[in-house]
Amino acid sequence: MTSVAGLVLAAGEGRRYGMPKALVPYHGRLFVESTVDRLRAAGCARIVVVAGAAADQVRAADLGDADVVENPDWPTGMGSSLRRGIEALQEELAVAVMTVDLPGVTTAAIARVIALADPEVLAAATYHGKRGHPVLIGREHWQGVHELAQGDAGARAYLRRHDVTEIACEDVADGQDVDRPEDLP
Repeated sequence: MTSVAGLVLAAGEGRRYGMPKALVPYHGRLFVESTVDRLRAAGCARIVVVAGAAADQVRAADLGDADVVENPDWPTGMGSSLRRGIEALQEELAVAVMTVDLPGVTTAAIARVIALADPEVLAAATYHGKRGHPVLIGREHWQGVHELAQGDAGARAYLRRHDVTEIACEDVADGQDVDRPEDLP
């Protein structure tokens, strides 16, 4: 139990974007591919990608040895994808959770957060005082997060009830998510 897993939530249909954001091309890679690349480069030993709306295309992407698990309940929101991802974890120490629509979250930001990996950790990157991704969840919290993850709130309900270590990352990354094509940096 010494490794940190990376968890990529990539199941949505991207209604506001006009296509599944996992499949958005950006700097020669799909969003899902670059998210996996950054988690791997930051030191995540195992990566799980949760697919849904575009599961076949996500499986066909260049994800190396990442595990792709399908969330048949993806229309219910990110909470079901987070639950499905937690179910796929094994003996890792902690999991670094990323949504697929964060091209500005750098390897340096991910590495800074996962440096705190511990079975009891709850930590999140912050950008100018606002919490963002990655969110690092120690294995002791997986069951609680799984129980409370609903709709599009993900782990928010659980995190609100617990102390979360916040790690400023605005000096090495941009935590803005991409909801529409005009949001691309």
